[in-house]
Amino acid sequence: MNRDRDTVGVVGLGYVGLPLALAYEQAGYDVVGVDVDANRVAELNDGTSYVTDIADSTVQEAIDAGFSPTTDYAELADVTGISVCVPTPLRKTGQPDLSYVADAVDRLASVIPLECVVVLESTVYPGATEELVAPTLAENGLSVGEDVYVAFSPERIDPGREEIGLTEIPKVLGGVTAACGDRAEALYTTVFDEVVRVDSATEAELVKLLENTFRSVNIGLINETAMIAHELEVDIWNVVDAAATKPYGFMPFYPGPGLGGHCIPIDPLYLSWKAGQQGIETKFIDLADEVNREMPKHVVQRVTKLLNDRGTALSKSSILVVGVAYKPDVSDVRESPAYDVIGLLDEWNANISYHDPHVPDFEVQGEQFQSVSLTPEELGRHDCAIIVTDHDDLDIESVVENSQLVFDTRNATVDEPNVRKL
Repeated sequence: MNRDRDTVGVVGLGYVGLPLALAYEQAGYDVVGVDVDANRVAELNDGTSYVTDIADSTVQEAIDAGFSPTTDYAELADVTGISVCVPTPLRKTGQPDLSYVADAVDRLASVIPLECVVVLESTVYPGATEELVAPTLAENGLSVGEDVYVAFSPERIDPGREEIGLTEIPKVLGGVTAACGDRAEALYTTVFDEVVRVDSATEAELVKLLENTFRSVNIGLINETAMIAHELEVDIWNVVDAAATKPYGFMPFYPGPGLGGHCIPIDPLYLSWKAGQQGIETKFIDLADEVNREMPKHVVQRVTKLLNDRGTALSKSSILVVGVAYKPDVSDVRESPAYDVIGLLDEWNANISYHDPHVPDFEVQGEQFQSVSLTPEELGRHDCAIIVTDHDDLDIESVVENSQLVFDTRNATVDEPNVRKL
C-alpha cells in the first residue's frame, strides 16, 4: 500500500461492495476489502472477478494499485472511512434479516479508529442505522458524532447496466447527526460526481425503499392489466407502447413472469414491515406483492392451456425454460421468477430442461439442473419453450424457428404462428 494515501474499508465484497471498493481505489484511496467468504477473497487476490460487470483485468489492476481483500477485520484499524455492504435478505417469515449488518458492526466496533466514518449501504428498514448501528458503536465507548461518524447511503447498483457508471449515479446520503452527515459527505464527494444530502439517516433509508416500492407497485399494476388484456384478447405490449406516446403523466412499465433481483421483490417488504410496527396497513405494497408473486402461476396456467389446445397434457410434456437469470445479460439468479416457474412445472410432473448462457447450473427445490445447448434437435424435442429471460447472446430466432410452441414473457416483437405472448 501507498502510505501517502488515505485508506478506506469496504465490508462485504459482493455486487455492491466490490464495485464500490474499485471506485474508491480509482478515486485515489488504498482500499481494504473485508469479506467473510474466504473463497471470494482468494479469487480477488488472484485477480479473478466473480461479478458479471467487472473484468478480471480490472480487479488485477486494483490489486496492483492498493486494493487489499482480506477476511480479517483487524486490517481496518487504520482506515478513515468504511462502507458496509453486506446482504439484508428477508427471513422465511417475511421479516427483515439484519443479522449480517449486526455481525459486521459488532466486529467493526472493536477495531475501527477514532474519527472513522461508517456508512451503511445495505438496504434496511427506516430507522435501522440509528437503532442498530449507532447504539452498537456507542456500547463500545464510541460517541456517535464525536468519536465516530455514522451515516446511511442507499446503494443504487443495477447489474448489467453499462450506460451509466457507478460514480455518475447521484449518491443519496444522510447522517445520524449533522456532523456525521458532514463527514460522510466529505468522504463520498471524493468518489461520486454528485452527493444528494438529506436530513437524516432514516430519511435516506426511506429514499431507497420508496424507489423500489414505486417500481414494485407499478409493475404490479401492469401485470394485473396484462391479465385483463389477455382475457380481452388485447395485446398489452401495444397498449403500453401507445400509452407511452403521451408526453406527460405516464411512465411505461411492462409485464413479466414475476419479480426478480436483489431489490424490487424484497425492499417494499422492509417498508411494509416497518409500517406494521407503527400500526399502519400498507395496502398498495401488499397487493402489488401479491399480484407480482402470482405471475409465475399465470405463466404456467397459460402454457397449460396452450398445450391442452394442442391435445397435450402438461404432465406429459417436455418444457424448455429459456433464461433463468433474473434479468438480461447477467448471471444473477437471486429471486428469479424462473425458480417459481420451474417449481410449478415440476409440481405438474413436466419434463423440464433449461438454457442460460450465463448460468451453467441451477438448483430448484433441491433438484439440480444443468444448462442444455440450444441445438435444433434440443429445441425440437420439447413441446414448449418458455422464454423467461432474454440475453444478447441468446439466439431467439433459432428458438422460434425450431420450437413447436414458444411462450414469450418478454416485450417481444416476434410475430410467428408458433409464438404466444404473455
